Amino acid sequence: MECSSKMAYDLGIDAGGTYTDSVLIRKSDGKVVCSNKALTTYPDPLEGIKKSIDGLDPEELKLVTVVSVSTTLATNTILEGTGYPVGLILIGNYDVPEDSGIENWIMVKGGHDSNGEEVAAIDMPAVEKFVLEIKDRVSAFAVSSYFSVRNPEHELRVKTLIQELTGLPVVCGHELAQSLGAYERGVTAYLNAQLLPVAEGFLKTIVTEIERRGLNPRIAMLRCDGSVVSMQEAMKKPIESVFSGPAASLLGASYLSGHETCTVIDVGGTSTDVSLIHKGLPHLSEAGAVVGGWQTKVRALRMETSAMGGDSHIWVQSGNIHIGPRRVIPLCRAAVLYPDFMSTLKKRWIPDRLKLDEHIQATKFFVRTEQKPVNLNREEKDLLSLIRDEPRSLKDVYWDRNILPSKRVMDSLIQKRLVQVIGFTPTDALHVLGEYTEWNVEASEIGATLLANFIGIDRDEFCLNVKRLFARNMVRDLIAFLMEGVDRDEIEKMLEGNFFARFKVDIPVVLLGGPVRAYVDELKKLIDAEVFAPEHSEVGNAVGALAGKGTKRIEITVRTLYSESKYDLKTKGIFVYTPVGRRHFIIRSEALEFAEAFGRKLILDYMAESGLLPDQVTVSVQKKDIKVHAGEIPIETRFIFEGVANSNVYEKALSGQKKKDEGFTELTRQVHSLDCNSCRELSISENNE
Repeated sequence: MECSSKMAYDLGIDAGGTYTDSVLIRKSDGKVVCSNKALTTYPDPLEGIKKSIDGLDPEELKLVTVVSVSTTLATNTILEGTGYPVGLILIGNYDVPEDSGIENWIMVKGGHDSNGEEVAAIDMPAVEKFVLEIKDRVSAFAVSSYFSVRNPEHELRVKTLIQELTGLPVVCGHELAQSLGAYERGVTAYLNAQLLPVAEGFLKTIVTEIERRGLNPRIAMLRCDGSVVSMQEAMKKPIESVFSGPAASLLGASYLSGHETCTVIDVGGTSTDVSLIHKGLPHLSEAGAVVGGWQTKVRALRMETSAMGGDSHIWVQSGNIHIGPRRVIPLCRAAVLYPDFMSTLKKRWIPDRLKLDEHIQATKFFVRTEQKPVNLNREEKDLLSLIRDEPRSLKDVYWDRNILPSKRVMDSLIQKRLVQVIGFTPTDALHVLGEYTEWNVEASEIGATLLANFIGIDRDEFCLNVKRLFARNMVRDLIAFLMEGVDRDEIEKMLEGNFFARFKVDIPVVLLGGPVRAYVDELKKLIDAEVFAPEHSEVGNAVGALAGKGTKRIEITVRTLYSESKYDLKTKGIFVYTPVGRRHFIIRSEALEFAEAFGRKLILDYMAESGLLPDQVTVSVQKKDIKVHAGEIPIETRFIFEGVANSNVYEKALSGQKKKDEGFTELTRQVHSLDCNSCRELSISENNE
């Protein structure tokens, strides 16, 4: 696609699990003028990023003033357990799960109560001993103190000590979350510390590539709540980029479709995500993001995710078609990646029908990766030695043996990324049906014929059944998301049955992903809804990386504390709890006045880092009083401040900023939510974090 019109452009980049997408958007009218896709390269994403950008017009690239990035890197790092080693210090009395998976951690005396009063002096000698013991085995430290959101003093003291002793990075729980839940804040800090070197490496890769091309833009990263942050902040808080891919798809779908309210189904290579945007604001999860089984305090999209994507393994057993859960290389793509694969596929190995399972399939092949084996047991070593650099079926692997390999051992090698799997996928089905033909169609046709024979139907009917099953699963995820709490089995009954009724969706359903247009008609047969795939839907995530807005959100709480005596209730004072500590007042009106002024100051100070003056920022304030009885003085008042940069001056600030630090200044962020958690009334008793 050719770029046109010599003017300023924005560059969006999405480094996904399968593809890295790049897109140029013209600033003057917001139009997508060109885009490109390239295969993502892991563990080093540089090559994929280079090839993706290479597909854009170099003359138009010279006019780029802003670059914004979304990525699955943080999510994948946590899911794969490949984060860097971290030391975790918990201050207070915690219930740590036995299967927490945290290796280097200690719990010491200390912490505060819900009023910010110290409940026990912190055991600094124990902290110092622990830090000195493990400082050479970790890359960073994480610290979480009980009720640090009310008083971060103990976290800050430990942070100072660690920096003096080691010089290593230290992440505190109160720096990442202002909500209650001390252990979850600790987990969030721990994961964030693990990701620090990963994020730094990724963002420096982006910077190096952009500078190599002679560009001088502002660089930002999309967070998982749909906001954007500067490169510097993204390197400090990489945990906030988990699920930035789904956030990008949501914003991109809204941008491309022109609908501020819609549901989005994003079909990737590995998974399918369903999410919702309402009046331009992404619907956020109340509990915080759950990543790889870790409950965090990161504010992220509420979404329904299934292990079903365009590269999910299609296999047959007992006359039934199964999808996933594992991702494989599609047959059509393997035929391009491996020159001799077609001859292997044409051998048409037919396994015993009674022995079929996920691994024993006529269309499944195994190939060695470049990953180096570490700590393998004897069974794993034996099996790995039989797998070559060219794809082989199980028959080829075990041609001189009377037994097939253990599923458990093969699963282990696949999980350790020592073996890559090739198989039939929904992408292959679309190749056979002629609805998506990017790769080798003949390979898909051979695979479909082999699997169809086990079902007892012809090749095209088999592929139509795969397509229908995939579409039905998409609708099941959609309805489960929209009708939260409804049993999924009941939804499945409705979709499988032949009724004079079907589900109706009152808002548009926007599809994103490579060949999603192929599923529009199938979805319309299952639900009564406006379903469509907008133009440029195949690079919607890269568009969404640019669609995040610049805002800053801060919470401040004013609380009246009492000391109970035998005869009456006396006021101890008024305390103001801010993200940087607490402050004591005697007079409530003075506390309220300080809270409102200080909240506005924090917002404007943050925006000033992006070159914005106070009159270029709109600050809104929500105020919530919490009372025990009507008519009484509130025991607590909560302020929520949100600053939004005025769009016209924001663009001027972006273009007028000079480079600083490593070459780029601050790009402000936006936090979106349908329901503001902090506006809900708190329980009077918060003594148990």
